[in-house]
Amino acid sequence: MQGKVELCGVNTSKLPLLKNAEMRELIAAAQSGDSAARDKLINGNLRLVLSVIQKFSGRGESMDDLFQVGCIGLIKAIDNFDAENHDVRFSTYGVPMISGEIRRYLRDNSPIRVSRSTRDTAYQVLQEKERLTAATGREPSLDEIAK
Repeated sequence: MQGKVELCGVNTSKLPLLKNAEMRELIAAAQSGDSAARDKLINGNLRLVLSVIQKFSGRGESMDDLFQVGCIGLIKAIDNFDAENHDVRFSTYGVPMISGEIRRYLRDNSPIRVSRSTRDTAYQVLQEKERLTAATGREPSLDEIAK
């Protein structure tokens, strides 16, 4: 079958699509404890997970693992979405939740741990390097950046 991609046993070519109004009804029902509505909502948004994991595909991680972690982010987004206070589509809320869960997974399972202060220092160095390059029109030396 053309276009079929199977991740975690899910045939992605046959995933259902939900309309926005149907999605809001299902979210309300799921948050009220309706497990059938929750399951339908999860299955109806698996394409959203697929679109997010494509951004993380070149990192050496199994796509199945990323898909599963993305599904956890989707479930968290469904549980936490407040349709009454958020005047946005669910996907607008869900994509950052899904990608955040994937980033957390990648960060926690990385063999190299970099402290936040080291990352902040590296970011400051990059900003200063860009500022000096723009000001002088050439690549600054390490001493210039350090000063």
